[in-house]
Amino acid sequence: MTLRLGVNIDHVATVRNARGGALPDPVRAAELAVRGGADGITAHLREDRRHITDVDIARLADVLSVPLNLEMAATDEMLAIALRHRPHAACIVPEKREERTTEGGLDAAGQHNVLAPMVRELAGARIRVSLFIEPSAEQVAAAVSLRAPVVELHTGRYADLSGEERVEELRRLSDAAALAAKNGIEVHMGHGLTYDNVAPIAAIPQVRELNIGHFLIGEAIFTGLEDAVRRMKGLMEAARG
Repeated sequence: MTLRLGVNIDHVATVRNARGGALPDPVRAAELAVRGGADGITAHLREDRRHITDVDIARLADVLSVPLNLEMAATDEMLAIALRHRPHAACIVPEKREERTTEGGLDAAGQHNVLAPMVRELAGARIRVSLFIEPSAEQVAAAVSLRAPVVELHTGRYADLSGEERVEELRRLSDAAALAAKNGIEVHMGHGLTYDNVAPIAAIPQVRELNIGHFLIGEAIFTGLEDAVRRMKGLMEAARG
């Protein structure tokens, strides 16, 4: 199966918002990422609007030639925004105001009653629902119960570990991917992936998409975004064989 790359452009907006004004433009970054080979664009509209804004989402929804994946917290406000703009996909993530970046996966098992009506509404609007979860049997089972068509497995712990601990975390990711796929759920992965650690993740046969942002935006400072995306896509394709 082909392996898609979704590029998260949040931190282009972070740089813009550090100074104010309109530049650098995250929509332009999205267009450059697509030219470099991105198969989709991801943007996280946070409650505090620390990077991506409502205007960014509206513009992206209007101009993108590839699918838009809206990362969102499980709140009524974000549900209403998703239903208004109708992105291709909505990835429900945990969100805390004080965190610098998403810390860990969504507790889909513990939040079943909150998530169930939200998943139904998004699906009813033909928005593909994804749950950003930890690679555990409990969380995959919760995604099955919620009838989520997609899970995105959190690779942050894998990225932070080394040696035998990383090997063990890779096994957990592989097992969770196999379990999700066995139950008819499409598997995505993301968080903390780089040129140096992406290959073992890309080689997991059940994975259909990787979502990568911070690293690629950082590399773009040195090589340009098109080149950074193109190199990442090449590493993914080589790992998939």
